[in-house]
Amino acid sequence: MTTHQKPILQLTNLNIQRGDLILCQDVSLTLQAGDICHLTGANGIGKTTLLMQLAGILPIFLVDTDLNDTNLLNHRLLYVSHQLGIHPDLTVKQNLAFLLNLYGLYPSPSQITNALTTVGLQGYDAVSCRQLSAGQTKRVNLARLWLMQKNDSPLWLLDEPFTTLDVAMVTKLQNRIKAFADNGGAVLMTSHQLDGMNDLADKILDLSHYLANR
Repeated sequence: MTTHQKPILQLTNLNIQRGDLILCQDVSLTLQAGDICHLTGANGIGKTTLLMQLAGILPIFLVDTDLNDTNLLNHRLLYVSHQLGIHPDLTVKQNLAFLLNLYGLYPSPSQITNALTTVGLQGYDAVSCRQLSAGQTKRVNLARLWLMQKNDSPLWLLDEPFTTLDVAMVTKLQNRIKAFADNGGAVLMTSHQLDGMNDLADKILDLSHYLANR
């Protein structure tokens, strides 16, 4: 990690908020190139809400800090949600191509096939996602991580990426996340699989320290 470079993500005094309800307040976080940060806290505390705020799906609420003072908007963020976002009527290949096209990426058919093979979906290119199990659908979403590099999206926001995956796939995904960070990316992620996170993450953001007074 190179601390003298400009952070990939710099947040100061952010409120995690659902509508008018403030869940956590004055949350601050700095992520440098190479950082993997484990976002922790009890269910319902606002972990997914924070990731959705950073991804631009929900509005950001900053206290005493102008949004333009952060470099959040200067980067393209990759957000992988446990709620998936896969279209059931498209094929596996079509879904993956569509998700990458959103980032201006147009991988070749062989690149898509290789990524699907990596996540254990070889031979599924033309299969409708409606026919997949929950675990297989999750793998379609995660296959993006093998087709995106640091220059495509320097910050990954991963919401429970290990859920529904078997042990072998969890290990593969951990190695991919680590390789991305080693190449200069940064990762903010949630996971209930604490054993695997102890070796993977080098930072922890515990939202229980920022609970709003209600």
